[in-house]
Amino acid sequence: MTRDEIMAKLTEYLEEYFEIPPSKITLEANLYTELDLDSIDAVDLIVKLQELTQKKIAPADFKEVRTVGNVVDKVYELVGE
Repeated sequence: MTRDEIMAKLTEYLEEYFEIPPSKITLEANLYTELDLDSIDAVDLIVKLQELTQKKIAPADFKEVRTVGNVVDKVYELVGE
């Protein structure tokens, strides 16, 4: 899975489950301050990403994640393992 494919899926999830307009979803967008996700939303997003990657994702792995780009990088890392 490429970074572009991960970004496309992530955009789809953010739009479908969190009602975020696609125009706001950029690699630089901060999940919490710009996209208004909270900690519950973050857990829900991790669950969706687990389905995508077919791998267990520890919430601790996402502790430092702040931007959409960080999520893409982290998922790309997990898929490559």
